[in-house]
Amino acid sequence: MEEARSDTAPTSFAYRLRRDAGGVMDRIRPLWGRRLFRWLTILLGGFLLAIFLFWLIFARGLPDAATLLEYEPPLPTMVRDINGQPVHSYARERRVQLQYSDYPPLLIRAYLAAEDKTFFEHHGVDFPGFAGAVADYVSKLGSGQRARGGSTITQQVAKNLLIGDEYSPTRKVKEMILAWRMENVLSKQQILELYLNQIFLGRNAYGVQAASRAYFDKDVADLSLPEMAYLAILPKGPANYRPESETGHARAIERRNWALGEMERNGWITAAQRAQAQAQPLGTVTVRGSSFDARAGGYYMEEVRRRLIDRFGEKAADGPNSVYAGGLWVRSPYDPVAQERTKDALRNGLLRFGAGRGWSGPVGHIDPDRGWARELAASYVGVDYEGWRVAVVIDRSSSEAQIGFSDGSTGTLPASMAQTPYRRTGGPAFAALKSGDLIVVAKNGADWALRTIPEVSGGMVVQEVHSGRIRAMQGGFDSRLSSYNRATQAQRQPGSTIKPFVYAAALDNGMTPASIIVDGPLCVYQGAGLGQKCFRNFSGGSAGPQTMRWGVEQSRNLMTVRAASQTGMDRVVRTIKAMGIGDYQPYLSFALGAGETTVERMVNAYATLANQGKQNPSKVMDYVQDRRGKVIWPERWRPCDGCNMANWDGKPMPRFGFEGRQVMNPMTAYQVVHIAEGVVLRGTATVLADLKRPLFGKTGTTNGPTNVWFVGGSPDLVAGVYVGYDKPRSLGGWAQGGRIAAPIWKAAMAPILETMPKTPFVAPAGIRMVTIDRRSGKRVYGVWPTNDPKPAVIWEAFKPETEPRRSIRKEEAEAQAKAADAKAAAAVARGRQRTDADFLQDQGGIY
Repeated sequence: MEEARSDTAPTSFAYRLRRDAGGVMDRIRPLWGRRLFRWLTILLGGFLLAIFLFWLIFARGLPDAATLLEYEPPLPTMVRDINGQPVHSYARERRVQLQYSDYPPLLIRAYLAAEDKTFFEHHGVDFPGFAGAVADYVSKLGSGQRARGGSTITQQVAKNLLIGDEYSPTRKVKEMILAWRMENVLSKQQILELYLNQIFLGRNAYGVQAASRAYFDKDVADLSLPEMAYLAILPKGPANYRPESETGHARAIERRNWALGEMERNGWITAAQRAQAQAQPLGTVTVRGSSFDARAGGYYMEEVRRRLIDRFGEKAADGPNSVYAGGLWVRSPYDPVAQERTKDALRNGLLRFGAGRGWSGPVGHIDPDRGWARELAASYVGVDYEGWRVAVVIDRSSSEAQIGFSDGSTGTLPASMAQTPYRRTGGPAFAALKSGDLIVVAKNGADWALRTIPEVSGGMVVQEVHSGRIRAMQGGFDSRLSSYNRATQAQRQPGSTIKPFVYAAALDNGMTPASIIVDGPLCVYQGAGLGQKCFRNFSGGSAGPQTMRWGVEQSRNLMTVRAASQTGMDRVVRTIKAMGIGDYQPYLSFALGAGETTVERMVNAYATLANQGKQNPSKVMDYVQDRRGKVIWPERWRPCDGCNMANWDGKPMPRFGFEGRQVMNPMTAYQVVHIAEGVVLRGTATVLADLKRPLFGKTGTTNGPTNVWFVGGSPDLVAGVYVGYDKPRSLGGWAQGGRIAAPIWKAAMAPILETMPKTPFVAPAGIRMVTIDRRSGKRVYGVWPTNDPKPAVIWEAFKPETEPRRSIRKEEAEAQAKAADAKAAAAVARGRQRTDADFLQDQGGIY
């Protein structure tokens, strides 16, 4: 019974369905026989089908106009310097976002007159204008000409922000649909704000404020009526009204005057205002206006850009705070004065080293047959040094070369002005010039003279001790010739600049500045694989037992290796790693600087020494704000409440907590700094002694020598510099850190330090200052150290309970000093001449 019921139920339902449907058809058949009903049904079906097809072709997939309520235009990232002034920007679209109320009413009327006079009357579509555009399109079919747009400002916003610039009737219809939707979602003021901030107006300017700066070097609030009218004609085609060309200038005047006439016809200006404005010249500037020098910073700003991209991404697709679209504001410790000093000092040092070595060759090459001016401009190769310019060799005869510049101008390079020997061939540089070569030249009367970019390079960093903020950075001769930043990217052997950290490990493990270390041959068995390694000073000589201080001041390699061996290389490399220099294996050669590191790391490590072992990460950014001013980096950034008060409110002053971390015993760090002060006073960096202020530091020279270094500074500022070829090779036997790197450091830092007080290095709690004999390390009673750079008795820094127990009298210390002086005088009397090998021995740096 159950099965029977289940079988008949579906059948009954199907029957009822057919019966009901048949009933409906029975009622429709008589009506369908009537012609009017039949035609009305067909028309209704056709209408519904047309609506469906219209949706399918035009409206399906269109973006939601409501998204424009949250739209944020791509904005450049701006960088401020240590004084808060804008100094650089990263932008592919130059744009400044303003609110509707920021635009002068007359400027808005100028755009309405030129683009959409009925903007405030229509609902997104101007139907009479659209009908005219359709007629124009039909008349130009097959001619290859582009019909006039007929788009309202609302349609232009829809095109630019939502659907793109495809030239087709389909796009025009989509434009109208979106414009209608936008008018339902946004106010007229919001639509105008989007339009005025978004439109492209030439000279890489997007938006009216950016264009105002680009063409007139003014803000929109300062524009005159004819200037407003000129900007208003640009949306139709900025290239048509370029003021640089004669044709474009004439077109611009004509079209601007037309816009002024339209403003008068709409009653927005008087006839007198129109006549006065039409009589004015365009008044555009020849270059894009800017509130900052686009060339400022060079390597420094490139490093800021690199770190921003690593953190926030490059393009809008990478996130809302991308470098080229996020509108970030970056506060940096960049010091324009210090940067200029650093740049000039390193450049001049490289030029001094390269002087007399011949022409280094072209700085690049292009294909002149593809349009040399355009190719040269697109190469972005340039130089910013005392009027030097990059030029391309267009043609060369036996007596002169025709050269061209990126602005399209040309000049002559006589053969007599290019006779410097070419390093690769030995012949005159002029003979090596080829068409398409990019060379550096300088003005010489009516002609040009060849200049050479030093083949040797280097890097320099200046950093604040107590914060880690980098004030200046130079990573080569010119960032437009090579973006490779040798201050942060070049991995170089530090040579003897590593020695203070070797001795820091020794001081942490039982030694003192007065400990006696033998300056003599040392051989170490390094295992079955490496065998026995013997170390020696450069000249092969030795000085016997000496104090640790003397070994640092004179940069004795054998003493350094012996101290490392006695301390244990595992402890030494741990100290070096803790200072952020590098992660090395426990081999003795690393105690002499055989590892690799960067200038930035070495400077930060020396700043940590001067900061009594407190390490702050080196940084080129203080904080980063998004486009609305919210600080988004550092992540734990907190504002200083009360720091900007006009008057003291009587409450406790704001205090900043300690940042960074303690990576070295403060007393050890001070001992190393105190010893390294002797390097400047009487060691390998005496070229800095005449600055007559508390300084510490260490020179360095690596095997070859391939690198020369000096790193050091004051209690508040530390800087480091190295010089070497990008592909390491010998700099020449005479090259030394004290001879090449230290003078560069001095040239950069002397004027910077002059603006700072002469503050001494302050010892941390627990340090005991004891008078000792400088040469023997024995404690001395009854005498005070003098200001003589090489006194017999000095103050030495000791940790508690480590100072020497034995003592000598004043007379004994003075006698020992006189004996040492007599020995040196006798060597001079015998006519012994110092050689480069002697200098290398004093300087150190076998590795």
